[in-house]
Amino acid sequence: MTTRIKICGITRPEDAEKAVVLGVDAIGLVFYGPSPRNVDIQQACAVVDSLPPFVTPVGLFVNATEGEVRGVLDRVNLGLLQFHGDESPKFCIRFNRPYIKAIRMREDVDLQMEADKYGQARGLLLDAYHPALPGGTGESFEWTRVPDDLPTPVILAGGLSADNVGEAIRRVQPYAVDVSGGVEAEKGIKDWRKMADFVAEVRAAK
Repeated sequence: MTTRIKICGITRPEDAEKAVVLGVDAIGLVFYGPSPRNVDIQQACAVVDSLPPFVTPVGLFVNATEGEVRGVLDRVNLGLLQFHGDESPKFCIRFNRPYIKAIRMREDVDLQMEADKYGQARGLLLDAYHPALPGGTGESFEWTRVPDDLPTPVILAGGLSADNVGEAIRRVQPYAVDVSGGVEAEKGIKDWRKMADFVAEVRAAK
């Protein structure tokens, strides 16, 4: 099965357009003020409007209020929601949109339990744990911790780049991979060559 690719932290239409040319399946828009990759409504709409059919715009939220999420949904045409904080299953389903749930890989995390807990999620995005940051750390976690029998599709994130994504795919065999910092020239600005190299390594992985 082809491993899907999401490039997160897109802030400019020109970066989204380059990702599309490379065959990326989804782009991520960060709606989280403290992030250097945060976008406002105008930026988000410009990116989404640049996308062709079958490329999914994903909105990332971190412990946002219901009003904040709905405020974005009223103005930005998102295809998928990504909850990257401590959101409950009840909160995640409140918006009647497909969603994925990020799981920060603490030492004591039980992925089988999380898959059961977020049973309506379209996938679990597994990211490195950092006590002070909800994501975008540039750090990876031990891939052997991912069981091969999870009932929910796995989206692998955390410190991925062209240098290690092939090995990550061979070990975990995820449904998709998610990259942000690993394809950047600077925070929020993507690098064409790094994106191209990343996509090539994903396609070559068996």
